[in-house]
Amino acid sequence: MAVRRNFVLLKNGKDTDSVFTGASPRQAALKAANRGNTAIELRERGTKKVHIFTGSRNQVSAPSNRPNWMPAQIWKPNVKKKGIKKL
Repeated sequence: MAVRRNFVLLKNGKDTDSVFTGASPRQAALKAANRGNTAIELRERGTKKVHIFTGSRNQVSAPSNRPNWMPAQIWKPNVKKKGIKKL
C-alpha cells in the first residue's frame, strides 16, 4: 500500500486550512481541482517542496453503471503540473 502524504494548499504564498491527502502530489491536486481551485500550489508537509499545478473541472455525464444515489452529471477534475519550487 502506498504511503499517504499530506499537502497544504497555499494562497498568496501562505498556508490555508485546506489539507489534501494522497499518495502523490497529483492525487492531492485532483482533489483540490475538484473543489474549484485553478491555481494550485501544494506544500508537502515534512519537506521544503511546493508542487505547482494548474487545474480545472468539467461537468460530464456519469457512467451508465452508476449507483442510484449518484447524479446524472458529475464533475471531472483535470490538472497539469507546472513544476516544483523549493522553499
